[in-house]
Amino acid sequence: MTPASARNPFRAALRLQEGGLVLVILLLGLLLAIFGGTVERRVGFTTNADGEKIPVMEKQNKFCNARTLAQLAKDTSFIAIMSVGATFVIISGGIDLSVGAIYALASVLGAMVFHRYGPDGSSPGGVGGIIAGLLACLGVGACSGLLNGAMIVALKVHPFIITLGTMAILRGIAFVITKGQSIGGFPQGFRDMVLWGVNDLSLMPLIVMVVVAVIGGIYLTRLAAGRRIYAVGGNELASRYSGIRVEWVKLSVFLFSGLTAGISALLSLGYYGAATSGDGQGYELNVIAAAVVGGASLSGGKGSALGALLGALLIQMISTGIVILGIDQNYSQIIIGAVVIIAVVLDQINNWLARRRLTKAG
Repeated sequence: MTPASARNPFRAALRLQEGGLVLVILLLGLLLAIFGGTVERRVGFTTNADGEKIPVMEKQNKFCNARTLAQLAKDTSFIAIMSVGATFVIISGGIDLSVGAIYALASVLGAMVFHRYGPDGSSPGGVGGIIAGLLACLGVGACSGLLNGAMIVALKVHPFIITLGTMAILRGIAFVITKGQSIGGFPQGFRDMVLWGVNDLSLMPLIVMVVVAVIGGIYLTRLAAGRRIYAVGGNELASRYSGIRVEWVKLSVFLFSGLTAGISALLSLGYYGAATSGDGQGYELNVIAAAVVGGASLSGGKGSALGALLGALLIQMISTGIVILGIDQNYSQIIIGAVVIIAVVLDQINNWLARRRLTKAG
């Protein structure tokens, strides 16, 4: 019987890519645990002979402790959710530079709605206010992504140009409507829902991250619509001649990218309790970096939702490791940029080797 890997080399390559990412993540975690050192933290209180409460201090590994791992998980979730959406776009052969601006606009408009229904707003309410804010945040994200896709399809302009323009426009709109001010004062029920968790770990962002990754993975690998995305990214002209509605595929991937930015913005509102027009500054690099490091090829036709999640985790671990090791944080973007270039170079080498094998086989 023919092995499964031989019948589906794409799936085998996918497992190899993701397995390699898991090994790199484990190795990086081990290095941070070994070389990160220890830190003394308060773990509770005790009472002395005079009845006074005194803090109980304990030495903990800087990386392998509950607080650091909880912070790492939370920070990863926001980027990972958007990276899944960006992976859809990259697989189709496009690019979305506006995800950070969509995140900011969805965040501030959702914050304005939540503020209206909050304790200091003009229409304080309960569940209705929470639903209105949720729909506003997700709706802005989805509509912004749909706008990107519509302009790309209608104007037949490269996604790089369109999303570069909308990045400036959307962030400018966010600044104008807020006048650069922070917006807070949300319904407590909404914040309690997002902050729900155990001890210092908020579980809601992690749950949403996993759900988005699972839905994205099922869509890409199990549904015909997902296979069309791979087909368009692999060869748009051949896809068009085979009857695939390329324009609808492009609209759908940008819609999904905008929606995931709206989901991340919604979670950040509940977690931080405020929003400004400067939110999401520089997220474009981290999101695209996570997708590319996760195995998405900038030439299109390759990538996975799980890879995007693992790529986001790796990028966030690098940022966390810079802090733990005491490296100047100004080097953070330099290192992340270098990681992206290395990932692209490795992808190009892999494509060259694949073409060479096909040539020899022919």
